[in-house]
Amino acid sequence: MKNKFGFILVKPQLGENIGACARSMKNFGFTNLNIVSPKINFPNHKAKATSVGAFDIINKAKVYNKTNEAISNFNIIVSLSARRRDINKKHISLNDFVKLLKKSKNSNFGLMFGPEASGLSNEDLSFSNYVLQIPTSPKFKSLNLSHSLTIICYEIFKVFNEKLFEKKTTNIKISSKSKINSLIKHLLRLLDEKEFFLPKEKKHSMLLNINNLIYRLEPNDKELRILASIISTLSKKNIKP
Repeated sequence: MKNKFGFILVKPQLGENIGACARSMKNFGFTNLNIVSPKINFPNHKAKATSVGAFDIINKAKVYNKTNEAISNFNIIVSLSARRRDINKKHISLNDFVKLLKKSKNSNFGLMFGPEASGLSNEDLSFSNYVLQIPTSPKFKSLNLSHSLTIICYEIFKVFNEKLFEKKTTNIKISSKSKINSLIKHLLRLLDEKEFFLPKEKKHSMLLNINNLIYRLEPNDKELRILASIISTLSKKNIKP
């Protein structure tokens, strides 16, 4: 999976952002980093420091002078843009991107990101098959370079690692209804002694609410014993809520 995806940073301005991108790539199992005309000397110590151990990605990153050289090994180029451009390209959402990944699993994807200050130029976007916008607040649309890349890494990782995202349930046996009913009866008796159910005309609805509350918890035997112990302790010490 990781070899089918490459991340292309066009004219990045800060070594720290390159390092943060490398770190996110390594978090999700990606290794292919291409850099086009970086504005700083690369690699540098700031990039390595913020990569927090993703030195292999920094050291193996390929540097190109032109965008068309950096994208040459990919079948599909998806470019990230903070704003919708007036160009003849397919603009897609994150949901569209996920659908594209699922139907094009045998393709080599290049994910292209622009400079921090200005984003990709129209010339860079001309090499794209798709332009992707990550939804953000209209009051502050621009994401940090590494944040955008992290979101894309996560979405790709999720598509190719579905089993990791399946809901895992633990086989914990819920207490029997008879045990739960016994606890509720004990609780209601104590509450009656404390004249909790006032006014009396609301007692029925209050009883229903207590029943719903405890049954919704679906306690196991251990949890039920803890509840019983708490109720017993409070009743003995006459502690008021």
